Amino acid sequence: MPQPHTHYFEVEAELSGAKKNYVDFTLPVWAPGSYLVREFAKNVEGFEATDKSGKALRSEKIDKNTWRVYSNKADVVRARYDVYAYELSVRTSYLDASHGYVNGTSIFMYPEGYEKESGTLVVKPYNGWDKVSTGLKSTGNFTYTFPNYDILADSPLEIGNHEVYTFTAAGVPHEVAMYGEGNYEPNRLMTDMKEVVEEAVKVMGELPVERYVFIVHNLNRGGGGLEHLNSTTLQTSRWNYGTEAGYNGFLSLVAHEYFHLWNVKRLRPLALGPFNYNEENYTDLLWVSEGITSFYDDLLVRRSGFTTPQRYLDVVAGSITSVENTPGNKVQTVAEASYDAWIKYYRRSENSNNAEVSYYTKGGVLGQLLNMEIMEATNGEKSLDDVMRNMYNRYYKQLGRGFKEAEFKEAVEKVSGRNMDAFFRNYVNGTETPDYNQFFDAAGLRLVNISEGSNLASWGATTAVADGKVLVRGVSRGSSAYEGGLNVNDEIIAVNGYRVGDDLSRYVGGLSIGDTAEVLVTRDGKLQTLRIPMLKDESVRYRFERVQNPSSVQQKIFNKWLAVDQS
Repeated sequence: MPQPHTHYFEVEAELSGAKKNYVDFTLPVWAPGSYLVREFAKNVEGFEATDKSGKALRSEKIDKNTWRVYSNKADVVRARYDVYAYELSVRTSYLDASHGYVNGTSIFMYPEGYEKESGTLVVKPYNGWDKVSTGLKSTGNFTYTFPNYDILADSPLEIGNHEVYTFTAAGVPHEVAMYGEGNYEPNRLMTDMKEVVEEAVKVMGELPVERYVFIVHNLNRGGGGLEHLNSTTLQTSRWNYGTEAGYNGFLSLVAHEYFHLWNVKRLRPLALGPFNYNEENYTDLLWVSEGITSFYDDLLVRRSGFTTPQRYLDVVAGSITSVENTPGNKVQTVAEASYDAWIKYYRRSENSNNAEVSYYTKGGVLGQLLNMEIMEATNGEKSLDDVMRNMYNRYYKQLGRGFKEAEFKEAVEKVSGRNMDAFFRNYVNGTETPDYNQFFDAAGLRLVNISEGSNLASWGATTAVADGKVLVRGVSRGSSAYEGGLNVNDEIIAVNGYRVGDDLSRYVGGLSIGDTAEVLVTRDGKLQTLRIPMLKDESVRYRFERVQNPSSVQQKIFNKWLAVDQS
């Protein structure tokens, strides 16, 4: 990275001992953990190859992400190329004058047929940069070893002059590489991260790493994470640490990505490993891999004592509210959402909310229901923790393979002692609305819709103001705007004869059920009037309430679930 301000990494790959007529060097098209073909080869420039003496070898590109080097049985083949890296996300690589971040699949090619070979990585930081943080094993002087390509690809690197903090949890050293300023207090943050980590270890029973690395990017605006085998990359807004909500939100992100250390990176659906780096790897179980992990992220923060039981219940109620207010929840099953992540989840359109459901959010809600079902069936003796621990021991440790949906269902049935056919038919592979109170009664709770009985009209269109124009950005299925024919990209000029200016809400907020709104719009430059019948707002807003005089079993389940200390 001799000129980081140009955003180019210079890469050289050397293969020894092949002695073949040709060697194909391939760059992956996606980053495991982020289910979208991103075509990383689009950023490669100047590919060339030589033998050990430096003599040029002929090469040509044979498909979108593969370069063939005609090596003429040379003992050593060297391929070199540049990669433009200027997209700072947890899924891509980035280089500028302040630091470098490498996400392996977007930078490192592999010689086809040699993916299982061990190797060495040498990093040459820009002059004046003195730190590299990565999960790879170091042999000193910015030199690292890897047992195979999967490990190289799965070990991101943070390069620069970032802050490095450490803590030990469950007997394992953890490194935290903090790029960018932030209003965090290091000692407090390390202590609290340690608490969250150790709560996660309690769930799964062991910590199967010798060392773990958190790479944290503190940005003006940022959010999200990506899991790796013994590391993770997190992005957050740099001033978020200063509020309770922001701080706990970051700890929840830590918990989410750390729990992936087991759930996804080791306990995984059958389709997610070994990876095919050249195309989509389909599974209908992302609701387990991501959704169940989402179930645990806020729960681990609660178990660590950083949020109150009531605040946690509010979060759970908010997730259920979000799912039930998503029209796509009645269209797409959570299994379909998992399978179609490659073409839908990362490619959202103005209609996505009407046609799709998040396997993160709904998967997390289903995790709650499974947890309640198990605890009710066992009088609070067992929980979803037992399922995840059993699955990890059987499929990762004993069988060394991924699992199928039927095997996850079987594991739930074994722990709960109940047949789960209807649950998976109706809620995983169907779009039925659960009777939430049937599940949460186990903990002495009722889920109450505080919007029930209201007689508000639904407008159902989201808008944005641009250059003084009110433009429609989204229309919700079944709403007044949807049924009345309002389209995305319409410019709303007037409602019932009054020009709206830049404040639409004052003209539609007072409309009642049964009213008809005459809306003047311009669509593709043509003026037209729409007659929009105002329909009842059917959206929900949930909160939990305790039942009166809960039984001893209900209280036991409530306390266990919410980590309420009764000592």
